[in-house]
Amino acid sequence: MEFTHLLHPSPTPPETRNEALANPGFGSVFSDHMVEIDYDADKGGWFAAKVGPRQPITLDPAAAVLHYAQEIFEGMKAYQQKDGGIALFRPEENARRFNASADRMAMPRLPEELFLESIRRLVAMDRDWFPIVEGGSLYLRPFMFASEAFLGVRPAKRYKYMLIASPAGNYFKSGAPAVKIWVSRDYVRAAPGGTGAAKTGGNYAASLVPQAEAIEQGCDQVVFLDAVEKKWIEELGGMNLFFVMDDGSVITPPLTGTILPGITRDSLIQLLREEGLTIREEPYSIDQWRDDAGSGKLLETLACGTAAVVTPVGTVAGLDGEFTIGGGGPGQLTSKLHEKLVGIQRGSVEDTHGWVMRLE
Repeated sequence: MEFTHLLHPSPTPPETRNEALANPGFGSVFSDHMVEIDYDADKGGWFAAKVGPRQPITLDPAAAVLHYAQEIFEGMKAYQQKDGGIALFRPEENARRFNASADRMAMPRLPEELFLESIRRLVAMDRDWFPIVEGGSLYLRPFMFASEAFLGVRPAKRYKYMLIASPAGNYFKSGAPAVKIWVSRDYVRAAPGGTGAAKTGGNYAASLVPQAEAIEQGCDQVVFLDAVEKKWIEELGGMNLFFVMDDGSVITPPLTGTILPGITRDSLIQLLREEGLTIREEPYSIDQWRDDAGSGKLLETLACGTAAVVTPVGTVAGLDGEFTIGGGGPGQLTSKLHEKLVGIQRGSVEDTHGWVMRLE
């Protein structure tokens, strides 16, 4: 598909951009351009691809996304390499998961190559928006929503795919060496047969109240339990979990349809196996978590995701008290995995898996 390119008529002045890039935070600063591609079932599918100025979207008040929440998105990063080039980390997996989410939400699939090409073009257009802070990256947010104007419960016939970019620094603002987690007892993230395995906005909207509860309790994130028995650990509001045991095994909750299949999660499973550790994808309860932390059987707990990469969990709190994992700070394996994964992403560690896609 041919792309139309339109330069921003009044791009951000270099001095203003550089000031923002010195401390971008996460998700609050945006680059000058965006991608748009339209879909119309009556016109045969996807058409009118363009890279143009980032600007507000005009939507009819009856647009289906506003009433029936047909919306999906992805989260990924472009990394500046050691040699100054730019690369993506396993972007084809984001393309596949994007389409898996589309299937679950009764939305059209976007061809994987079109997904990847949209990213190549926006990164090339906004090359100057890479943050200058250590560990900075260009966070990419592809998303799709139902744009057809109608009131009726059925899949829409018209959609819009878009891509925006945001220079990113650290995800967690606390600056602590390890995060503190709040156990939600009153709320669940997803239920069997629901949309837990899809990356759709409604899943995150459902996490906002318990996340606010976690913040009120002095925690960084909330951990959700299963919807049926409310005892099995599932995931954080936006990250998967791993539990490092003293017998050389690592437990991670299984993908049964209620947990988002994280790309970082899959990458860590492969790296852990290379370390000679046994990966057990099996249920792990909140009671086991507490008991194993208390006995010393559990050495480390780590959370992982695109935004925060690999993050140690130091303390777990809830209505029945709190407990500390290990010494409450980063464990040896967590630190090693973080260093190795970030090294692969940024080109300082050899990529033996073919995970890195160079853009330039």
